[in-house]
Amino acid sequence: ETYGVPVHTEIARRSGRSVAVASVYKTLDRLRDKGFLSSRVGEPTAERGGRRKTYFAVTSSGRRELRAALATIRRMAHGLDIGLEPS
Repeated sequence: ETYGVPVHTEIARRSGRSVAVASVYKTLDRLRDKGFLSSRVGEPTAERGGRRKTYFAVTSSGRRELRAALATIRRMAHGLDIGLEPS
């Protein structure tokens, strides 16, 4: 369970690309609407005027879809690295 900012940070770290925070939240909302994530609103942050964070968690159907997508990517990528190894 996490909220959008750590997800944004991890995507940027792993991809090496800049990603708009708004696009991360939009994607999280879409995944929730499809039933792949659940969400809950947390308590306001301690700072003055702090906003409530929306926390997201992967659902069991989200895990199934992720496994299926990764299996498809692996099948598609199988054999593509032949001849690409460094000399």
